[in-house]
Amino acid sequence: MLELAESSRSDERALCERARSGSREALGQLLERHGPRLYRSVLLPRLGSVDAAEEALSITYTKVIERFAQFEWQDVGVYPWLRMVALRVAIDVLRARKREVLFEPSDLEREIDPKDFFSVEELEERDLAAARQRVVELLVRIHPRYSDAIRLRVLESRSREEAAQELGVTVATFDVVLHRALASLKKVLSQSEEEGA
Repeated sequence: MLELAESSRSDERALCERARSGSREALGQLLERHGPRLYRSVLLPRLGSVDAAEEALSITYTKVIERFAQFEWQDVGVYPWLRMVALRVAIDVLRARKREVLFEPSDLEREIDPKDFFSVEELEERDLAAARQRVVELLVRIHPRYSDAIRLRVLESRSREEAAQELGVTVATFDVVLHRALASLKKVLSQSEEEGA
């Protein structure tokens, strides 16, 4: 297992060296390898919408292409550097946006510390935990039944059937409750943004 990780790391380092030398193919392979994780763990949880996260990923790719010559190899690989680029893009998007958001730009600025090097798995776990914590903080501001619906379905990843059974309703009724719960959470996000402005 350790040999596999070292082999993968040396393969990634070779790709990085080729990319720094101007190989678009190598850079494309790196982005293809890490792009889905940047989208899923960094951009989507912080920006809160598929459209915003997809646009931010595109901007991230552009910035990586423009600045990859500045990248310096660390033993943890290229992902922490890519993550910092994506976080900076997310900050710019949040600053430009005046709608409901899960994170304020200042929340993300605190996360950018080039001295913090973690494995890809640790970074992904931290990013998802931060998004989960923000949702949990907001759930106390909505009706307890709505909060339970979101907790069961979104945070605990229960099936619709399990969540409905837990709430003591039919699946169809649960779907309605969850829809209303998400609308209520969206309203709280909007109010939270107005209060912070």
